[in-house]
Amino acid sequence: MAPSTRCVCVLPLSLLAGFALGLQITSPGGSSIDKPSGGSVSLDCQFVLASGDSGPLDIEWSLVAPDNQENDQVVIMYSGDRTYEDYNPLMKGRVHFNSADPKNGDASISLTGLKSTDSGTYQCKVKKAPGIDNRKMILRVLVRPAKPRCHIEGPAEEGKDVVLKCTTSDGSQPLKYTWEKISGNKILPASAVLDPSGGTVIVKNASASASGTYHCVVANSVGSEECTLQLNVAPPQNTAGIAAAVIISILLILIIIGIILFCLWRARNKKKYDKEICNEIREDVPPPTNRTSMARSFTVGSQRTSVGSMSPSNISEFHIKSQYGKVPLSEEFERPPSHNPAPPPAVSRMAGANISRMGGIPVMIPAQTRDGSIV
Repeated sequence: MAPSTRCVCVLPLSLLAGFALGLQITSPGGSSIDKPSGGSVSLDCQFVLASGDSGPLDIEWSLVAPDNQENDQVVIMYSGDRTYEDYNPLMKGRVHFNSADPKNGDASISLTGLKSTDSGTYQCKVKKAPGIDNRKMILRVLVRPAKPRCHIEGPAEEGKDVVLKCTTSDGSQPLKYTWEKISGNKILPASAVLDPSGGTVIVKNASASASGTYHCVVANSVGSEECTLQLNVAPPQNTAGIAAAVIISILLILIIIGIILFCLWRARNKKKYDKEICNEIREDVPPPTNRTSMARSFTVGSQRTSVGSMSPSNISEFHIKSQYGKVPLSEEFERPPSHNPAPPPAVSRMAGANISRMGGIPVMIPAQTRDGSIV
């Protein structure tokens, strides 16, 4: 009797599970994917169908809402042999299926031009009645660190604590900072205390040996940036000398201000003294005589001079005119210029002997200066 031949067929475990349990998604779920902003990511969703799955194939990718009270946002969908990619306006043109025909068991998608708003939990749901299955995965879109700035806080002097800082303006947490010395012995000082999360290095009781070039690197899971600085630890400053110089400068400024004030006070007093002396001199000078009085004196004097030249027969006539032609002083001031008597004609200069010979009386008229003083 001929021995019977047995054929052992080995089928994939996922396919066996599909025949036993119906439609199943074979891609692992619950994974977390970190991608940099501006990059792209592929979200895997492989599935197998069971022989009993005879309904239409529906594939749906959605962004799960963090709050159970909100609805999930549909990202992309395949239904009735047609793809729908414009469900989410924020992802329009950036999401598509990796396979041209997802019915072949590949429902994976790709998302390009990643933004921080793309972060969240994504769910792949495949349905072919009566089979249905889903998988979830977490996508974190991270921002790589921006170019950091290395600087020194406080004075870099011997015997003091010197603080080296490395700061960046952007970057997704967690950020990790590392410091190293890239000059000299390339070893951080023994007294240096590093803060990996804050980006600082404190060099306690710094000495001249701590001088050199330092290098800082800031990194997260999607990228890194770096910066360098030069540290020069100088001897301590002479604080006593600086204080003395400051005090001397203040004293000099006060002295200069005092000299200026004294000069101003002295100039003011000198001006006041000169004014008083001028007033005292003016008090010794008699006040000037009114021009009208001066003119009247001159007129009377002229008339007196002319009397001597008159004949005896005219003396009485002149006396009468003088008595009735006299004008009071108040009327003389009030008389308008048009009514003032015209001055007598000038008398020719004559010698005193001739005046006496003619019967006249010589009269001396005192001279006056412009300010009215009698010479």
